[in-house]
Amino acid sequence: MSEHASHQTSWLANQRATKETLERFGLATKYRLGQNFLVQDHVIEKIVQLAEVQPTDVIVEVGPGLGTLTVALLDNALAVCSLEADSELEQVLAVTCKEPHPDSFALVMGDALAITPQKLAEAYSALPAVAQSAASSAPMPTKFMSNLPYQVAATLILKFFQELPSLERAVVMVQAEVADRIAAKPSTKAYGAYTAKLSLFAQVTGRFEVGPGNFMPPPRVNSAVVRLDRTQARNPLTFKLLSEEELLHTMSVIDAAFAQRRKTIRNSMSASGFDKDKLDQAFLATGIAPTVRAEVLTSQDFICLAAALEPLSE
Repeated sequence: MSEHASHQTSWLANQRATKETLERFGLATKYRLGQNFLVQDHVIEKIVQLAEVQPTDVIVEVGPGLGTLTVALLDNALAVCSLEADSELEQVLAVTCKEPHPDSFALVMGDALAITPQKLAEAYSALPAVAQSAASSAPMPTKFMSNLPYQVAATLILKFFQELPSLERAVVMVQAEVADRIAAKPSTKAYGAYTAKLSLFAQVTGRFEVGPGNFMPPPRVNSAVVRLDRTQARNPLTFKLLSEEELLHTMSVIDAAFAQRRKTIRNSMSASGFDKDKLDQAFLATGIAPTVRAEVLTSQDFICLAAALEPLSE
């Protein structure tokens, strides 16, 4: 553990350290105008606590920035692989994260949306801390962390839960309105295709708000940290786990149902290519009224509808 960690969760989570780090690398002007840095250590502490980071955890982090959250994760986890798109931050992270934690920190430069599970596995395998651990022969992330208050984080949550079976939990900071969408219930304005699809893979198990005053400079939007834990989607009638093919089919049904959300589910799905006669059979079999809108259906309803449509499409 670093000498700073005994006094605070992240030595970077204050205005002075953030300013000094930016100025040291000649980035102050560029980043102070275009990026919001978290400068409150108690927020970092709450994030780490909410995630329940364990010494065996292998973490994937998106958008480490200067390493404000990363240094706290490195003090508590087995290994951290951070994904960063901005090449100018590579030199910063080499000093704030890699030098103090050479055996447990990996940095992959590039777009997080384009990252492959194989690339992640290679990054973890190259770390001595992971190689020395008997936890896994094929190391993959158990937790996804991010303090990026951007909508891309919402997209990444779904992508990572879908593509990384090892992922047990995600704790991410997003704009408050995105957090509302992630946690939305049916028949509410924020509920949509994204919410329904995400609930096939994970459920919200925690949330706290983070006001603009916790950042430098303060953003114009409110933020929230959301925790999601993995769930296993099951057919509510048979209680069987959905296969990968069934999950994909259910997601396509959800997309079609919400394609024209102001229309009835029958009209929206038929406009997306589903046969009306087969839809009517499926609605009859599931007890779903063809005149309702998609926003009133739960993920369980969509699983049943997809299951009823599957044999009809063969």
